[in-house]
Amino acid sequence: MTDIRIRLIQSLKEVPAAAWNACAAGPTLKVPPEDNLSPQYPTRGQVDNPFISYEFLSSLEQSHSVGGRTGWQSRHLLAETLDGRLIGAAPCYVKAHSRGEYVFDHGWADAYERAGGSYYPKLQVAVPFTPVTGPRLLAAPGPLAEAVSGALADALAKITKDNDLSSANITFLTETEWTALGERGFLQRTDQQFHWENEGYATFDDFLARLASRKRKTIKRERKDALSPGIDVHWLTGSDLTESVWDAFFAFYIDTGSRKWGSPYLTREFFSLIGETMADRVLLVMAKRNGRYIAGAINFIGHDTLFGRNWGAIEHHPFLHFEVCYYQAIDYAIQNKLQRVEAGAQGEHKLARGYMPHTTYSAHFIAHPGLRRAIADYLERERAYVEAAGEELAAAAPFRKDLVEQE
Repeated sequence: MTDIRIRLIQSLKEVPAAAWNACAAGPTLKVPPEDNLSPQYPTRGQVDNPFISYEFLSSLEQSHSVGGRTGWQSRHLLAETLDGRLIGAAPCYVKAHSRGEYVFDHGWADAYERAGGSYYPKLQVAVPFTPVTGPRLLAAPGPLAEAVSGALADALAKITKDNDLSSANITFLTETEWTALGERGFLQRTDQQFHWENEGYATFDDFLARLASRKRKTIKRERKDALSPGIDVHWLTGSDLTESVWDAFFAFYIDTGSRKWGSPYLTREFFSLIGETMADRVLLVMAKRNGRYIAGAINFIGHDTLFGRNWGAIEHHPFLHFEVCYYQAIDYAIQNKLQRVEAGAQGEHKLARGYMPHTTYSAHFIAHPGLRRAIADYLERERAYVEAAGEELAAAAPFRKDLVEQE
């Protein structure tokens, strides 16, 4: 549309935090009454999904977790009015590899390059290193919101073609965005994660009562065994997140990252920055034995969701991973009346612990017609497989059959 201007920026420093967050919050923006902001961006509230907030994304940039030689070059997409007011945005990166995305396209890259093409660089609209569903084509509330999302999508396709990029990939977007992008010609992909849903439980025991007897006994035994070596667990948030706590957690993160990926993605500075800018949205679940922290998991607190992210340990005890990452997250969600826990990517072992399969979505604009046809055929079969697998997993839910039948 002629009244929407699109441009790219190389750093979030080029836009005001309030302007970005107004787009990230969209129509659900919550505005504290005491806020006193500039007339141009009169609203700033808490973004429901912490990962698309200015604070999280700018911490990645400032800490050099992205940029430089990481293979993630910031090229954020902005939609503005003709007088320069920000009304839309997309967290966008030029990628030189496919690491840190959790939607795997290595096979596409290999096939294209064997055929003589060059898959990299590509565009990636995503939150780096973060397999969490959320809005990706961000539009500030107002009459142009739908047009803004469409303009951002069309711009991604045009940028891809005009700059000889192989593709524009939008990962872990919402189902609404996925449907709209499919109507604009983007290829549609699905996958699965495991999420825990709060059915109005007052206590962890209320949740256990919903499970089949064998599953209930298994979880009770795992929780007891995890803490039996004299381990106690602490929930740390806000002012609890001191630099010494971050030092301890970073040691855990490095241990896991070095074993899983070879090179951890996040720098030590990143954790200090989020501790400064969004400490009230961070929950560290830390396990302590003999007076020192030995394991921990970082979670982010959304409007109604606890998002489990990274875990690590310097001592390894049976079932401690399940306790710190899964059971403590459920406990926290129940006590704080959160609707769900999202525990990250993959992991069918989560099913036995009350985490049920949920579909995740991605959309892909593929520039080369031949590559597009091949991928479209593959995705049609993959979507059918994902749907069938989800139904099979849901049928193996750990909940009591009599309660499921009553519902």
